[in-house]
Amino acid sequence: MRRISRITVAGAATASLALALSACGGTSTSASSSSDSKGAKGLAIAYDVGGKGDQSFNDAAYAGLEQAKKEFQYDTADLEPTEGETDADKEQRLVSLAKQGYNPVVGVGYAYATAVKAAAEKFPDTTFGIVDDSTVEAKNVADLVFSEEEASYLAGVAAAKTTKTNTVGFVGGVDIPLIHKFQAGFAQGVKDTNPKVKVLSQYLTQTAQEGGFSSPDKGKSAAEGQIEKKADVVYAAAGLSGQGVIEAAAANKVWAIGVDSDQYKQEALAKYKDSILTSAMKDVAKAVYNLAKSVEDGKPATGIVRGDLKTGQVGLSNSNPKFADDTKVQEAIKTAKEKIMSGEIKVKSS
Repeated sequence: MRRISRITVAGAATASLALALSACGGTSTSASSSSDSKGAKGLAIAYDVGGKGDQSFNDAAYAGLEQAKKEFQYDTADLEPTEGETDADKEQRLVSLAKQGYNPVVGVGYAYATAVKAAAEKFPDTTFGIVDDSTVEAKNVADLVFSEEEASYLAGVAAAKTTKTNTVGFVGGVDIPLIHKFQAGFAQGVKDTNPKVKVLSQYLTQTAQEGGFSSPDKGKSAAEGQIEKKADVVYAAAGLSGQGVIEAAAANKVWAIGVDSDQYKQEALAKYKDSILTSAMKDVAKAVYNLAKSVEDGKPATGIVRGDLKTGQVGLSNSNPKFADDTKVQEAIKTAKEKIMSGEIKVKSS
């Protein structure tokens, strides 16, 4: 008989968010070689800055966890980050999950690189995954990465075709190479489509610890500054901070372009959805689910696992009817997509 248990723990980084550890029976998946493992379980994820409820990156990972949980009928766990935590704190979180028998264990975000590498060495029979980092080279680690610049290029095409002021904006959460990919692709897409369009760019912080990915107020302020400079389409790659960008766009009756998830469909953003032109998506949910499936099938994925336009794991959402029904914009995006996939267009990543 299967057992069902649920443990709820408050997340320190976001007091309003609950930490759910849901369990519904064992699985045949191997969990760990550790003698104190409590037996095989299933998928566990540890969230990045912003935590669950960001309507973006972390929530996409959770969607992948939920899909795996439903399909494989096994235990899952999802853990919140803590404020000001160190690499050692992250490592301990991953080690704890591995000791409990979860397999795979996924760190959501590049900040987990050091922790994933250390935990993977301690638990060689557990498969670990890290989203958005390609530097963890280990036999039992899958580096789940995406060609964000390709989706961002298409967002740039959409922005250039939509703007009426010939000025658009980009708001990056943190000034790091990962977010540079979003900016580079977006700017190139804009310029290739209409060289007359000006791209305003701003990063909210230099480090994640300063709140670049978790401060809607910072995002709102940055977007308002760009809108004052006539930007009428603003693209945010800023995690939870992007909600502030979308709010500012709605208040000023201009367009916002969301990121990572289809933000037009996010319940927390429902009152702003008519101002969300599209979203540059990367299918973190599919990547997390696929890793869990590979372990469930007995063939764990390892090494760099990339999602791009060819795999269908990056692209633009078409949920907003005004965007989906705009023939000229859609034709331009289709043409750009075909040229990127054929190699005719080489999208910059920095």
